[in-house]
This record gives sequence, C-alpha cells and structure tokens, in this order.
Amino acid sequence: MQRSLIMSKQVKSKEKVANHGKELQKSSVLLKEVRRLIESSRQKVAVTVNAEMTMLYWHIGSRINTEILNGQRAEYGKQIIASLSKKLTEEYGRGWSQKQLRHCLRIAETFDDYQIVSAMSTELSWTHIKTLI
Repeated sequence: MQRSLIMSKQVKSKEKVANHGKELQKSSVLLKEVRRLIESSRQKVAVTVNAEMTMLYWHIGSRINTEILNGQRAEYGKQIIASLSKKLTEEYGRGWSQKQLRHCLRIAETFDDYQIVSAMSTELSWTHIKTLI
C-alpha cells in the first residue's frame, strides 16, 4: 500500500513536471507572438509619424513660400525665416532652425503637388527626402 502511494506520488510529480513544461512552451510562444505584435506596431507608428512630419514640413514650406515670400528670395525672405525660426524655437523648442525652415521651403518648391509628397512621405524618411531635394 505504501509502495503504491509512493508510486502514485511519483506519477503525479512527473505529470506536474510535464504540465509545467507545456506551460513554459506555451509561454514562450506567447512571448514571441507578443514581441512580434509590439515590433510590428512600433514600425507602423514610426512610418506614420515620419509621413506626418514630412507633410507638416511640406505645408510649412508651402505656406512660407506662397503666403509670405510670394516666390521671392530677397533679403526680406531671410528676415522672415530668421524671425519665424526664432519664434518657433522659443515656443516649440529645438527643430525649427533657419536651416530646417529652408528645408521646408525646398521640399515645397521641389514638389509642388500635395499628392506626390503624400505618396513619397510613406515610402521615404525625411532624411531621404532632404537628400533628394
């Protein structure tokens, strides 16, 4: 009887170990799937943010060019860019240098069609676009 009880405990112990192994395996698969979901979402967010930032830069360049400079590149334009850069930097922090605003102008001048920029912004990073312009 005691031997039977000991063997029964051993069998139950082996079953627990086997069940634990299955749970660990399921946990490992779950972890891999969750990691894949996180990485996929991160990539989608990065593409979306990049596209939106590119469109923002295009809109800014277009507004500067059409509304303020009227297509002119005179001393007046340099003053506007300098003033705008200073005010934007004070309000929003880094990222609105005169050089950045000139990049915004250049993208709007190079690609005057919204649809082209919109399509391009989902395929290329801002760094790649700056290289093109």
